[in-house]
Amino acid sequence: MREKNRYKILISACLLGERVRYDGKINMLNHPLIDSWLTQGWLLSSCPEVCGGLPTPRPAAEIQKDGSIKTQSGEDLSDPFKKGAEHTLALAVKFNIKVAILTDKSPSCGSSQIYNGRFERSLIDGQGLTTQLLEANGIKVFNQFQLTQVQTYLNSLKCT
Repeated sequence: MREKNRYKILISACLLGERVRYDGKINMLNHPLIDSWLTQGWLLSSCPEVCGGLPTPRPAAEIQKDGSIKTQSGEDLSDPFKKGAEHTLALAVKFNIKVAILTDKSPSCGSSQIYNGRFERSLIDGQGLTTQLLEANGIKVFNQFQLTQVQTYLNSLKCT
């Protein structure tokens, strides 16, 4: 008999307090729903940028108008970002995950906003590379400010 998959939500590792942010800082998300999902064993964490081979800390990177991902000094990091997005998708597929909570504003994980590509700390509407790939493959992506909507979505899928 096949064991039922316990994971239901893919989550950015930084939101669980792992030091994987580009600047090495902690970005832990404290919320009762996160605590509940952790207790139930529903969360599978991943950092696409680290999975793509980038170190922590690392220079900030932003998506450019041409779709490439570069640092302010012009270093092209598109390949590790693509590799990380593909690795994250493979994890989601392996565990039949249909929902992700990813860190908004990130060139990997942004789901509603990303930086404008000119390193001005100015946001624009857009999605990071991992979010784009997950959504193109039928995985619903939410950001860290939409936890109530995640629970509503999970309820609609009859996951609880």
